[in-house]
Amino acid sequence: MKLLYSNLLPLGTEEDQETIIDCLYSQISKADEIKIAVGYTSAASIDEIERLVEKYKIKNVCLTIGMYYIEGMPEGAYHASLKLNQKWNESGIGEIRIVKSFKYHGKVYCFYKNGVPFSAIIGSANLGAIKLEAANRRQYELAALVSDAEVLKEIDSHIMKLNMPLCSANIADISGMPLVREENTSLNGIELVTTVPRTNVAFYERCRSYVSFFLKLKVPKASERHMDDGKHFTKSNINVCYAAPRSKRKARDWFETQLTVGADVYKMDGYPEKNKPFYVVTDDGYWFKAHTTSDNNKQFSAVGDELIMGRWLKGRLAAAGIVKPVNNTAEDTERNGMITQEMLDEYGCDRLLFKKTGQTALDENGNPLDVWLLSFVGQADELGGE
Repeated sequence: MKLLYSNLLPLGTEEDQETIIDCLYSQISKADEIKIAVGYTSAASIDEIERLVEKYKIKNVCLTIGMYYIEGMPEGAYHASLKLNQKWNESGIGEIRIVKSFKYHGKVYCFYKNGVPFSAIIGSANLGAIKLEAANRRQYELAALVSDAEVLKEIDSHIMKLNMPLCSANIADISGMPLVREENTSLNGIELVTTVPRTNVAFYERCRSYVSFFLKLKVPKASERHMDDGKHFTKSNINVCYAAPRSKRKARDWFETQLTVGADVYKMDGYPEKNKPFYVVTDDGYWFKAHTTSDNNKQFSAVGDELIMGRWLKGRLAAAGIVKPVNNTAEDTERNGMITQEMLDEYGCDRLLFKKTGQTALDENGNPLDVWLLSFVGQADELGGE
């Protein structure tokens, strides 16, 4: 047995000591099969284990996650795990499982060659330790590398029992697991946007609905990403960032978004009047001024900054791990950053709920403006997450 450490000052590693991460990478490089059972993971560590499996051409892999079925799983890690599980399943190399019967808090990494375990790492390190982030960068872990054949046989047996149907199931077959909404940081520090406490949001959610509308998000299917005939919403609505740039020197910002409301909605009684501002409070605690504009007041947007609505809407999808923000839309020739129907299906919602609360708030000039609640209810809410 050999102890493994975190290299974290003032308790840095000494000359003859090895870090957990270095040892894990070293053992993976020697293996053709790995089995991992941990309590927690992260979206970043899911991406990292995917990279390592590909780099070292691992033939068989199983990742079992133990704490989320009862506690709730962060939506970013959940969606990243679903995608990787599908990839491993389709390629025939493995799966990701969720423990259902109890909260499993063990941390074990077992490495095999030709069907025989040759080493294992056991200790305090969850999978997130392989890809340090702000949340765990100052978290010290301690583990041990074991190579005793009898101990390895017992560890292998333990993982096999944990992966039996009575204990766990493939993540794609899991239902009823609560998802925990990730914080959308895309609006942090943005002028004209403020945050409100959860208690305030709850108050507006409880207000009687004087009138409400569903705003359908018009997006293409993934197979239609490159159809530019104007019928597949590839350059309009929330994907307007892929339209021709306004300047030859500058591509459109990925967050640029237009919410185009259909005639079946803007002609209804109670829909906001054109160019008459109102306040919006979002279901995740943001507050900004908005209005309806354009012909038949069909455009719904924030006042003063055309990126605010996109930062809220696309930021939610990015926080959930559904899509990755694009730095330069002109260089995104594959249009991987284009919002598609499949992405909305994965999130669990393809429309916004727009509700007049009956409340008013004073603007900077002392004028009372109506307050509307804007909700983008996704899978986390449907499954009972917070």
